[in-house]
Amino acid sequence: QVQLVESGGGLVQAGGSLRLSCAASSRTFSTYAMGWFRQAPGKEREFVAAITWSSGITKYADSVKGRFTASRDNAKNTVYLQMNSLKPEDTAVYYCGATPMGFNVVVPTTPARYDYWGQGTQVTVSS
Repeated sequence: QVQLVESGGGLVQAGGSLRLSCAASSRTFSTYAMGWFRQAPGKEREFVAAITWSSGITKYADSVKGRFTASRDNAKNTVYLQMNSLKPEDTAVYYCGATPMGFNVVVPTTPARYDYWGQGTQVTVSS
């Protein structure tokens, strides 16, 4: 199994930036995709961004395109989510997830497709 630990959340004013990190265990396969999701109170967990370990292919939700950037450091088994121009609507608990893709080429964007999850980190954006 893959173990994930998120960090980097906090309180920031609208327009500010935060960088989230997700450290994965050394057992992460090169064929895995790493996804970032968020969940606000009373809402379902929604897709934010994803990146593949091997090629670094990224995918973003429309709501964060141009503001958020996913990246990874394979040597450190860590993925990042750089969040710029934060809005109060971005307030949520952010989770990273991992899913084995095998030879598939489509990066999943639904929570049900991810097998492993971190504990989440709170991001609060004040107006």
